[in-house]
Amino acid sequence: MTTLPRPATELSATDARRIALRAQGFLGAPDRRAGVRGMLRHLGAVQLDTISVLARSHELVPYARLGAVPRRTVEDAYWKGAHAFEYWSHAACILPIEEWPHFAFRRRAYRNRPHWNHDLPDGIYEQVIKQLRAEGPLTATELGGAKRTSEWWDWSGTKVAVERALMHGEVVCVERRGWKRVYDLAERAVPAALLHDQLDDADCLRRLVGLAGRSLGVGTRADIADYHRLRGDQVDAVIADSGLVPVSVAGWSKPAWADPVALETPPRGRHRTTLLSPFDSLVWERARTERIFGFSHRLEAYVPKQKRVHGYFAMPVLAGGRLVGRVDPAREGRTLVAKQTTLDGPKAVPAVAQALVEAASWVDCTDVRVERVDDAALREALVRELTRIVG
Repeated sequence: MTTLPRPATELSATDARRIALRAQGFLGAPDRRAGVRGMLRHLGAVQLDTISVLARSHELVPYARLGAVPRRTVEDAYWKGAHAFEYWSHAACILPIEEWPHFAFRRRAYRNRPHWNHDLPDGIYEQVIKQLRAEGPLTATELGGAKRTSEWWDWSGTKVAVERALMHGEVVCVERRGWKRVYDLAERAVPAALLHDQLDDADCLRRLVGLAGRSLGVGTRADIADYHRLRGDQVDAVIADSGLVPVSVAGWSKPAWADPVALETPPRGRHRTTLLSPFDSLVWERARTERIFGFSHRLEAYVPKQKRVHGYFAMPVLAGGRLVGRVDPAREGRTLVAKQTTLDGPKAVPAVAQALVEAASWVDCTDVRVERVDDAALREALVRELTRIVG
């Protein structure tokens, strides 16, 4: 890294935590008029994932910020009316359509680098484009088949072609149907004013670094790079011109940058109490989560069952601006089951109970059952509190 500028201000750890919470939509009154689309523009990216326990992660993200938005409303807000597109950002993410021009750098990179070790039969790419032009939007199955065998990785030539076209920007994922991508030509799906790759890499990176800083409120170089999965040197090249300002944060060993607007107004308001998806952008980056909240968070869905500590899809519980526990949930009929629960002491019991009851109501469950809790006394307290709330 080059020589760093002098920090514009010094923040306490509490200030930084509260700025981060407000930037992510968990402190202060949410803008319900802007709804899910406003939330998406505010966050800049919402991660997709195949796992569905209470709901899929991209549905849990607006629920955590806005409350019990109907799931159909969430899906329509993302996919109806060309307001968003899916592309590679932090991972596979739903992105505001306004950001299409700013991913030109990534589309160019995909076009210019060697492809996967997948065979692409002669003419199949052109055939996919021709079929989408004539018939689209279509799933890979409708285009001719997604897989050659039942193995998840054994893509058909059609699937390879359409995914390559998506990475290149000639094709866009315009919807998830079930869990299948629905593809259409970018020339149809992206508004004409946005459909271009005219911005050079520096312009794109400057925008994404600035967006990441505003979505985080305050973050280190690594935090900012991780948000849209940029390289450190890409951040270094543009951060001075990104609109972010250098700050220092008590207890942070690395320099940080902050959104100047976030620094101008002290973060105040009501804290959200909620279950968080493990893929929520508040807790995307493990080192940042530990630094800000003192909370070690790891998704264990891909860990062998016998080695899991907190459960398959342990969801952190946010309350009072802190992460106060975690719940590994499941659904059995109309019962939300807290299969495994960890609580940060007795004071966490009311918040965890409230989060469970609200989540149960959102997914049309009428009952909550608690199974394992690390501390037997805390389990009894949690069951009592749930009984009191539900009545």
